Amino acid sequence: MNFILHLGLGSFHRAHQAVYVHALRQQGDTGWAIAGGNLRPDMADTIAALQAQDGRYTLETVTPQGERNYTVIESIQRVIPYQDDLAPLIAMGADPATRIISFTVTEAGYYLDAQNQLDWPTFADLRADLAAVKAGQAGHTIYGGLVSILRTRRAAGAGPVTLMNCDNLRHNGDRSRGGLLQFIEALGDAPLKEWVEQNTTSPNAMVDRITPRPTPDVAERVKAATGWDDKAALMGESFIQWVVEDDFIAGRPSWETVGVEMVQSVQAHEEAKIRLLNATHSCIAWAGTLAGYQYIHEGTHDAAIRQMAYDYVTDDAIPVLQPCPINLEQYRDVVLDRFGNPAIADTNQRVAMDAFSKIPGMIAPTIRDKIARNTSFDSVAMLPALFLAYLQRWHAGQIPYSYQDQAMDPAVAHAICDAADPVAAYAADTTLWGEMAGHPRLVDALRKAYARVLAFVAERTGA
Repeated sequence: MNFILHLGLGSFHRAHQAVYVHALRQQGDTGWAIAGGNLRPDMADTIAALQAQDGRYTLETVTPQGERNYTVIESIQRVIPYQDDLAPLIAMGADPATRIISFTVTEAGYYLDAQNQLDWPTFADLRADLAAVKAGQAGHTIYGGLVSILRTRRAAGAGPVTLMNCDNLRHNGDRSRGGLLQFIEALGDAPLKEWVEQNTTSPNAMVDRITPRPTPDVAERVKAATGWDDKAALMGESFIQWVVEDDFIAGRPSWETVGVEMVQSVQAHEEAKIRLLNATHSCIAWAGTLAGYQYIHEGTHDAAIRQMAYDYVTDDAIPVLQPCPINLEQYRDVVLDRFGNPAIADTNQRVAMDAFSKIPGMIAPTIRDKIARNTSFDSVAMLPALFLAYLQRWHAGQIPYSYQDQAMDPAVAHAICDAADPVAAYAADTTLWGEMAGHPRLVDALRKAYARVLAFVAERTGA
């Protein structure tokens, strides 16, 4: 049997890639299975539950109309327990039966700046990981973990392997590969770098399925529907999509038979998804939090917030993506329909996180395109303006939940909020804006948008 080793055994992987492999196995193609584990000691309860259940778990899916379905997913055949030295993961990655190593670590986990260079000065954990690997210890970032696995695989003569990124990162295969090669260069391991260049491929991919963090009521519904007290149950929306460039060096499952779009280039799908879905999702999460909502669907059904999202896509995102093989107006409407699904109960907390990597990756490109065309970008400017108002609330300790942002330096964020002119300080931040930082048109558009956001907030809160 051939294996996909997946790093990051979280909800999204179990509601997405694992579902496609399960579908293959259900139709009789049992030549592939998944082995999965984590690079860090997180999700210990879920990992333990999956081990106890032999990798089996129930996925609940919900349509926008509220129809629920339950499927027991059985594609994860090996659950790898966490060890600090990563020995079981490394052994699996060095097994010749492992033909694909896939990973889900979120956008911020790639530590890349606007020029796609590893941001060594900003990230202490990246520097610490490099030092650990140099000292012969296992790495726990995606790059250190992959190096630990690939060094052993090379030494074992286990053959080529595909490195498959499953995150919402633009050009995700190219960029994660670039970061890996830079990490190996910093290690000074020229033989490993040459081996990786010759014996791995990194296809770009676009992944899509809204998958909230599981809440206790998911397990309760699963037990009521199936009779199984499933400790690893999770839920996601009924919609699912996966578009992958067909660039696999050591074979792959016949994914095209279960709905995966295998393509030569993923770029059009990727841009549509990142700008029309991911950026819009963040818009609704930030605006919804400011308006006092807890869930994404509440903000989506708020006429003013929905209009902000609709105007951003219609006025600014769609024009810069044309011509496009995808019907973008239809895509926009389907996205808003999906976000309005109350059964998903996706939280603003989950979607609002990591803005310091989402703004440069998902929102700044549209502003950059509009500046290049010398056209107005008042609608897209509302998105970063919403986050600035959100950041001011965070600064004052008024966000009703814990805000997580791996790419944010809290001291820098507090300094932006404390500045005499917070809009100018925000527009000057190079982590957010790269070479656009301080651009007069950016400052002007943000200033006008921020005034509109403050008026929106005042209307909702009376403040």
